[in-house]
Amino acid sequence: MIEPFGTTSNGISVERITITGGGLTARVITYGASLQDLRLEGHLPPLVLGFDTLSAYETHGRFFGATVGRFANRIAKGRFEIDGVAHHTDLNFRERHTLHGGSQGLGVKVWRIEDQTHHSVTFSIEDPDGAMGFPGNCRHTCTYSLEPNGTLAIIMESKTDAPTITSLAHHSYFILDDSGSCLDHTLRIDANAYLPVDEDLIPTGEIRPVDSTDYDFSTPTPLRQRIANGALFDHNFCLANTPHPLTEIAEVASHKSGVKMIVATTEPGLQFYAAHAMDIPVTGLMGEPYGPHSGFALETQIWPDAPNHANFPTPLLRPGETRQQTTHYRFSK
Repeated sequence: MIEPFGTTSNGISVERITITGGGLTARVITYGASLQDLRLEGHLPPLVLGFDTLSAYETHGRFFGATVGRFANRIAKGRFEIDGVAHHTDLNFRERHTLHGGSQGLGVKVWRIEDQTHHSVTFSIEDPDGAMGFPGNCRHTCTYSLEPNGTLAIIMESKTDAPTITSLAHHSYFILDDSGSCLDHTLRIDANAYLPVDEDLIPTGEIRPVDSTDYDFSTPTPLRQRIANGALFDHNFCLANTPHPLTEIAEVASHKSGVKMIVATTEPGLQFYAAHAMDIPVTGLMGEPYGPHSGFALETQIWPDAPNHANFPTPLLRPGETRQQTTHYRFSK
């Protein structure tokens, strides 16, 4: 089903598409190719944070459910080189760095509906050479598909006509019960290392083992326990050095609701953000504003600031190549 979802501040119509399958119902909007709502059969509350109006996305977005890029996460000082040529991207994070592709990145653009079935929808967008400072004309697609066993499958593809960097990411904030907080969720991440960051949340370049740190989630751990220790989570967990076959890498559970989410991906990095800085003054899908820890993000992607670190997985994409990213979020109760 396709229905209107409002008009952007610059006059572009946005549509919402409803798909069903595998015990899930998803509503996605063409603004940012965003997952606006997700429900699991037998569990009444929404599984993601979102809004009922387009104006809330434009004004208070924080990338709720969006497909972010051209390069997800941060690029230090908005600068990187390809083949010895320096490129400078939009400085939309603390006026010093690039975040999620810049102030007019893919997560705030209106995508086109390319294909739709009852259980899937494919969006596409043309990302022109020089947009936000990135080289090359890129074409991106994002497919949401609801598969058996409560699986939300997301496949993203990128192609370019000139050497560029690209790493898209799905940016939902998830919540697995009706408590309004993720602090009593338990989290497991299958990663042996993470990336320490500086005061601007830019990776220092060190790849640090998680052993004996608050970043060790090798066994299911209540988030409240780690945050009570003073840990603030907005860090990349190092899953691999390169993209790899689809592999289970994380699990989150709410013992209050009995809902569990398992994450599998082809991507080498997982950014875990526990939304400690969230403060949204308008009501969301649960009818209340979103405050700190109202949800959590698990963004599968290339490591942040990868273009500036030779020992990080490369985001380089050249003409004739296709970068494909696959992530599954599987829900059960």
